[in-house]
Amino acid sequence: MTTSLTAPVEEFAEWLTEFLPDDYYERYRQYRWDIRLRREYQRAAFEAGWIQPTWPREHGGRSLNLRDAMEIRIQAALRSAPKLPNIAGPNVAAPGIRQFGTPEQIDRLLVPLLRGDEWWALGMSEPEAGSDFAGLRTRAERDGDLFRVNGHKIWTTQAHESRWCTLYARTDPDAPKHRGISCLILDLHSPGVRVEPIRMASASDETFCEVFLDDVEVPVDNLLGPCNGGWNVALASLHHERQMIWIMNWVEIKRGLDSVRGTRDPGNYAELGSLLADAEALRATGYRALNNELTGRPTPEADILKLLGSVTLQRVWDLSAAAAGPASTGDADLLFERQDALAATIYGGTSEVQRNIIAERLLGLPKG
Repeated sequence: MTTSLTAPVEEFAEWLTEFLPDDYYERYRQYRWDIRLRREYQRAAFEAGWIQPTWPREHGGRSLNLRDAMEIRIQAALRSAPKLPNIAGPNVAAPGIRQFGTPEQIDRLLVPLLRGDEWWALGMSEPEAGSDFAGLRTRAERDGDLFRVNGHKIWTTQAHESRWCTLYARTDPDAPKHRGISCLILDLHSPGVRVEPIRMASASDETFCEVFLDDVEVPVDNLLGPCNGGWNVALASLHHERQMIWIMNWVEIKRGLDSVRGTRDPGNYAELGSLLADAEALRATGYRALNNELTGRPTPEADILKLLGSVTLQRVWDLSAAAAGPASTGDADLLFERQDALAATIYGGTSEVQRNIIAERLLGLPKG
């Protein structure tokens, strides 16, 4: 961490202190799930310019540089700022719309999304494709001024509460897998869309859903980016998500390590030392990625950050449970943390996919 805060980061810290209820940290376990507070936080952060700090004011930002923006996100995470109720909207869908959207799409969709007035889902994963995004089978066939869409999406977070979805579908079945995909802006209230929530194994307000698409009509004007250019839309959108994921994981790792620093069991010392080193490596790698981006150099660290952060987070809460001993079985909060950490190796790209990318693209290893 830096030893001193820049003026914008200090301003954000003061703003956050003023926004939070006086008893916020005393009653954090309750406030953590307070959807009304989280909605108010998103709306207030948008109006104050903290939602996307590098963007202009009309798009929820302050035109800040990348370094200040990252420090603001770290500050928010360290201070346990309320979690945005629909993370996929501002952190994934919004960057894609702003970069690839038409002026009409940006004017209609971006501000309600950033304010939290309209929620968004991500129509990417499919039952038969798993983590192979390029293997998706949902089809969108051109019919005059419409696309007719048929297919099935899964693990579509909060689709049952969302109005819109960035839906990825195959528009050219004869093209190579990566080149025949398009991104469509889908109104989830359209005829032919059926959303089924998936029963969750743990307490969560980010419910997974299945989305069934039966001859759904999507206007051609709802194409986001060029036809058959959905792969680039997805990559650009997920780049923003992964910047947030490593910060979130690092802060959660620090919080988990704080719970076991006082362990007196020598059997835990080696794992604790290893985790402390991995936490520092994660932070240093995040700053190296930022420096590369600032200087215009390639930034191959994203996959490393995602893999290291998610695996380390799981190890931290496993160690916390080991340090707590038999008492861990009756600790509802610890149980939630362990279950929640399990998802870290899935969202934003599974660990298996990250290992393949690192092996093939960064290390140059042959495909198995």
